[in-house]
Amino acid sequence: MRSACVVMAVVVGAVVPVTAASSALPPAAANLACAVQVVSSWPLTQIANETIVVSVKAMNVAAMVPASSAGFGGLLLFGDTGPSTMATLLARVQAHAPQKFPMLVMTDEEGGGVERLTNFVGSFPWAHTMGLNLSASRITAIAQRVGAALHAVGVTVDLAPVLDVDGRAAAPSATNPDGMRSFSGSPSVVAVDGAAFVQGLSQANETAVVKHFPGLGGASRNTDYGPARTKPWSELQKTALAPFEKAIAGGVPAVMLSNASVPGLTALPASLSPAVVSELRQQLGFRGLIVTDSLSAGAISAIHLSEPAAMVRAPQAGADLVLNGSPGTPANSLAQAQRDSNAVAGAVTNGTLSRSTLIAAAAQVLATRNVVACETPTS
Repeated sequence: MRSACVVMAVVVGAVVPVTAASSALPPAAANLACAVQVVSSWPLTQIANETIVVSVKAMNVAAMVPASSAGFGGLLLFGDTGPSTMATLLARVQAHAPQKFPMLVMTDEEGGGVERLTNFVGSFPWAHTMGLNLSASRITAIAQRVGAALHAVGVTVDLAPVLDVDGRAAAPSATNPDGMRSFSGSPSVVAVDGAAFVQGLSQANETAVVKHFPGLGGASRNTDYGPARTKPWSELQKTALAPFEKAIAGGVPAVMLSNASVPGLTALPASLSPAVVSELRQQLGFRGLIVTDSLSAGAISAIHLSEPAAMVRAPQAGADLVLNGSPGTPANSLAQAQRDSNAVAGAVTNGTLSRSTLIAAAAQVLATRNVVACETPTS
C-alpha cells in the first residue's frame, strides 16, 4: 500500500522526523524520496513550474505574487538595491505559494564587481582579492555576514561561490568569464577558499550554489556573449574538478552548470549536456540540486535554440532548475516563464520528456529548502 505523506514547509536545518518509511535512509535521501511522492500528485503544469526560475528586478519584487501563486520554483533578483521593505514584500509573495512551499529566492553575491542588494548587504572583496589576502576562517566570516544579511530580507539562495580555477587578476569581460571572480589559479586554494565561503553561507542558513561546473577558468569566451569552450576535458579532470570534489564531499547543496562546451566530453553547452550531468552525478557522486546557467545566454542562442526549447533540453539532460537572464518588466518576465513552462509541459505530453524525469527535477527543487516527511499509514 502506498504511504501517505505529511508535508511540512520549514527552513533547512529543522529536525526531520524519523519514521518507519525513512529510518533506513539518510535524512537527505529520505527527504528527497518523500518530495518525489508529493510532486507526483501535482498537476503537470505545477510540476513544470517548479523547475523554472522567474527573473525580476529587486525593486519590482512585489509584482511577483502571480509567480508564487503559480508555483514557480524560484525568483532570481537583479539590481544593486532592493526596496526598504523587501523582507515584508517577499513574505507577502511567499504566502501565496501552493501548499505553502516557498520559492527559492536567489541572487548573485560573489563580491567585488558582482554584488546585489548592496543597501542590505554592503560590499566585500572580489574572490581573487580574498584568495590572495584572507585566511579561510576570515572568508567564512565574510560569507556568514553576507548570508545573514540576505536571509534577513528573505533571500535564501546565493549563486556563489565561483569555483572556477583562474589566476588572472583582471575584471571579467566578454573574453574572460572569470578573472577576479576566481579565488586563485591554484586548484587547492580555490578548493579551500570556496569551501570556506560555502561554510559561511551555511552558517547563515543560506543555500550556496557553486559554479560553473565543470570549470570555466581559461574558457575561450564569456558564454553570456556567445559560444565558448572550456579547456580540454583531460585538463579539467586534472585541475578544475578538485574544488567541486571538495565542495561535494562537504555537502554543498547545489551546483550550477556552465554554458560552455567541453572539448573531449561534449560539444553541447554543459547546461544541456547529459555527459556533463553524468560526470557530476555518477563520477563525483553529487546528489543535490543541479542548476543551469542562464539559458537566455548567447552560448545557447548560438546553437539556434530558443529559450523555451532550451528549457526542455535542460531537464532532458538531467538538470533540475533552469535560469534565464536579465529581466524586463515583471509582466514580460512572467510571460516568458509561462512560455517556458508550457514548453516543458508540452514536451511531457508529446513524449519527448518523461514525466518521471520532470518529477525527479521538481522534487530536487522542492527538497532543497523544505523538509518533506513521510509516514506510513497504520494497517
